[in-house]
Amino acid sequence: MSNERFGFFIRHCLSVSEALSLNAMPKEKLTPSESQILRELIYPETFGHIQSETALSYGAIRDDLIKLINHGYIEVYDEDSSAPSPFYDSDNIEHFLFKATRSGLKQIQNYGV
Repeated sequence: MSNERFGFFIRHCLSVSEALSLNAMPKEKLTPSESQILRELIYPETFGHIQSETALSYGAIRDDLIKLINHGYIEVYDEDSSAPSPFYDSDNIEHFLFKATRSGLKQIQNYGV
C-alpha cells in the first residue's frame, strides 16, 4: 500500500472511530424535559426522585435519561456504589442513581435554564 493510500486509510479509520465515540455525538439543544431532569441531578439522585420532582411519565424520563447518558451529560451509579458505573440496564433503569456531569451542567448553564 502506498504512503498516500495508507495515510487516507488511517485518516478514514480515525474519523470513523471519532464518530462512534460518545463524545463525538452532535450537540443539540436540550428539550424542556431534559433540562428539567438535569436540574435535578446536581447530586446523585434516584429515578423515583426525578419522577416525583418533575412529574414526568416513567417512559419520558427513561428516554430522556438514556439520551442524556449517551451524550455524556449524566453519569450512572449503582445504588450501592459511590463510583460511576460504566454499565447500566436500560430495562431496569429505576435501580440506578444519576448525576449530571460537568458537560451536563454546562448545558443547563448555557441555555439559562
